[in-house]
Amino acid sequence: MSAELLDTDYLVIGAGASAMAFVDTLLSESNATVLMVDQHGHPGGHWNDAYPFVRLHQPSACYGVNSRELGSGKKDLSALGEGLYELASAAEILSYYDQVMNQRFLPSGRVRYLPMHDYIGDRGSDHRCRSRLSGQELRVQVRRKLVDGTHAQTEVPSTHPPRYRVGQGVTCLAPNSLPSISQPWRAYVVVGCGKTGIDTCLWLLKNGVPSTSIHWVMPNDPWLVDRATLQPGLEFFEQCVRGVTAQYSAIATAGSLADLFERLERSGQLLRIDPAITPTAYRGATVTQAELRALRSIGNKVRLGHVLAVEPGNIQLERGRVEIPAGALIVDCSARGLAGWRVPQVFEDERINLTLVSNNQPVFSAALIAYVECHVADNAEKNANCRPVPAPHTPEDWVRIWDSYLGNFLKWRENEALFRWLFSSRLFLMTTVIRDVQPEDTERHALLKELSVARQQAAANLPTLMATLN
Repeated sequence: MSAELLDTDYLVIGAGASAMAFVDTLLSESNATVLMVDQHGHPGGHWNDAYPFVRLHQPSACYGVNSRELGSGKKDLSALGEGLYELASAAEILSYYDQVMNQRFLPSGRVRYLPMHDYIGDRGSDHRCRSRLSGQELRVQVRRKLVDGTHAQTEVPSTHPPRYRVGQGVTCLAPNSLPSISQPWRAYVVVGCGKTGIDTCLWLLKNGVPSTSIHWVMPNDPWLVDRATLQPGLEFFEQCVRGVTAQYSAIATAGSLADLFERLERSGQLLRIDPAITPTAYRGATVTQAELRALRSIGNKVRLGHVLAVEPGNIQLERGRVEIPAGALIVDCSARGLAGWRVPQVFEDERINLTLVSNNQPVFSAALIAYVECHVADNAEKNANCRPVPAPHTPEDWVRIWDSYLGNFLKWRENEALFRWLFSSRLFLMTTVIRDVQPEDTERHALLKELSVARQQAAANLPTLMATLN
């Protein structure tokens, strides 16, 4: 029996955060039809697999899709939240995407959604998908383009087991299982220093685990971002604008990577966990000052490289072996997070590759790519507006990210309609910061002028700074 044939303007592989943001803007800016194919049972991508206590590392106000606000705009008044804007939880995000799908996408009559399906085509001319439940195969005729929303290759601990050996008699769990623990453990060994490791350490501390009972295995100390510098709204205008200006000024005046990071740290734009240890990683994680103090309270930090094996009572690492309390619980947070985003170009002849085109902002990037697809004519000009921006992994990536992003931003300014859309997009943080500035507010306009000058100076020095990385 031949496979059923479906037809659509755009075939979107994935229904994760980037794919949802792309389709939302596509619906607003065109009359196109869309078929979304995703392996999960609900929209939201990796949020379906995330640990239950995960939260965004950016304000809810700048996440999701353009057409619908996420969150209630409230402040986090908890001890670690410092009164900054709320960070949506995994449950809130999944509920939000379910509403976007069922209250906007499907009622539009232009979106069809196939959950629990694998794309099994060749990403060229043969487009097929197969149901994970029935095995039924569907063929898809694509009139315009395939949209690949899988390039992030997101890894979370619940779907990617440890790469190190776990010996007999050792209990090793993903952080997803922590809320189900029914009795205390003698010690908790957190493996990994990325966003998941940070979240897990803070969750343990918040739930009463003494800092002396936590052992934190940190292969690389990370540079962290002060969350207070990334807040939406006029209330945080001065802090946000001065912060971005400080970053541009650091780029404009730095002569080396070490010099750059010294300037960024001195101006409060980047933080480190241990003042005596120079970080060798940068993943874009954000913390409040209170969270930073909590992380610093953990005295049992292991900095001997990546884990090779865990045995009862000890851990073998690249640069040595350390003892751990007998009967300790190993909490594996070593999955790589954003493992992908290595895309040579966004627009190909019959394919769109969703990737970062902005500074560590995947949903805004996807929305902008959709706008460019709808309003810019040829692929060469589209790609000129959407140079791929690297995902954050190393300190060198901080420079590479700004080099690519700033090049894109200056290109966006040349397109009046695109630039106008940019500052109407709620997913673009600066939109929320400046939209309520009044014409007569001369002091704030003066700060924006300083930012613009610093941006030009940064653009002039970036080639020199980039050359030092090589």
